[in-house]
Amino acid sequence: MSDRPLRVAVVGSGPAGFYAASALLTADPPAEVDMIERLPTPWGLVRLGVAPDHPKLKDVSRAFERVAHRPGFRFFGNVELGTSITHDDLTQLYDAVIYAVGAQTDNRLGVPGEDLPGSWSATQFVAWYNGHPDFQDLEFDLSGERAVVVGAGNVALDVARMLALTPEELAPTDTTDRAIDAIADSGIREIVLLARRGPAQAAFTTPELKELGELAGADIVVDPADLELDDASAASIVGNTNATRNIEVLREFATREPAGKLRRVVLHFLVAPVAIVGEDAVEGVEIVHNELVAEGERISARATDRRETIPAGVVFRSVGYRGVALPGLPFDQARGTLLNGGGRVLDESGAPIAGVYCAGWIKRGPTGVIGTNKKDATETVQLLLEDAAAGRLPRTSERRDLAQVLAERGGDPVLYADWEEINRIEKAAGEPRGRPRVKLCSWEALLAAARPDPS
Repeated sequence: MSDRPLRVAVVGSGPAGFYAASALLTADPPAEVDMIERLPTPWGLVRLGVAPDHPKLKDVSRAFERVAHRPGFRFFGNVELGTSITHDDLTQLYDAVIYAVGAQTDNRLGVPGEDLPGSWSATQFVAWYNGHPDFQDLEFDLSGERAVVVGAGNVALDVARMLALTPEELAPTDTTDRAIDAIADSGIREIVLLARRGPAQAAFTTPELKELGELAGADIVVDPADLELDDASAASIVGNTNATRNIEVLREFATREPAGKLRRVVLHFLVAPVAIVGEDAVEGVEIVHNELVAEGERISARATDRRETIPAGVVFRSVGYRGVALPGLPFDQARGTLLNGGGRVLDESGAPIAGVYCAGWIKRGPTGVIGTNKKDATETVQLLLEDAAAGRLPRTSERRDLAQVLAERGGDPVLYADWEEINRIEKAAGEPRGRPRVKLCSWEALLAAARPDPS
């Protein structure tokens, strides 16, 4: 075994990437870690996915900052896999590569009209209001009176809540100025959330559900009939704390009298879209009413013959994230993840590819919360270290460095010190306005901030 430290590339700078880097940097002996990120900014969904009115969830970035200042860590932002650098390059430069690139697209509904103007994915809307530089050219028409959100997870609740927040509630957040103005000027008066199954099967968590009942400018509406549980659903929530609490909260919502607020959020269970209707743009959503069917321990939704159309000016689908195939790496199309066993990337025959690993959503699919990635990434790093100890890693003899390779190719990486300058500028802009930061939202602005004019 070589006397030098392990050299590991971590591709992706979200929670899974930083937790993997932390485990490598604190190993005995510690590894050297180069983190590679397509954007000029780190932190992944902590920066660009967490709802702006949930600042405490972003506090984990402080732990990531400590990781970034450990000896042996380097950050290379503005470096795109497949363009600036390839998988083959990384396997030549490093002893091992961990892919922690997340799930970069979303599942589709697969219904007619899904591509009409005014039909969006939640991922697009979330990226837009969070300042992702790839999504700032999107134009969301919020002039209609009703928005429909399809899904029953926390992201669906985020979208519904953001549409219902008042300017006063948005003002102290790091929502982009453009999004704050658009939501303030919105004509939307009703946000309807459609859940395919019943309240007992909903994926959202209780704290996020409770928030819908605490909005300053929106009433919450739940039909008591939607909360009548069939025997299988009643049995399924026994011992399930989250589902039990969700039902309790929903039942309390159902007792509320409207307070005459500007907007209202309507939760509608056991319904699913069968078409998005409209001539040249979204005009409504045709839905089918479902019934629950118990199949062993699984409770699924089955369509009935009852249909109706809900008029709407905009539709957001939030039915799950999905990973994207990476050039040169085996991909599990059914799961939307890299083909892997516990974090070791596998070839098509099921054998591990020496020195290639994955962590986070691209490993397990889009499940869990931010902290789930710590255990996930640590598991992957443990396998990597076991393989290193057993001599199963193809230790590179390459003497060149990533910085040298990028320079030879005309690359312009954003280093961690450059990101810290972006961070400083954003925070300084937010301070006089009582906001955590005012985000720079374009590639041009981000790269300019990373390269301050010496004059």
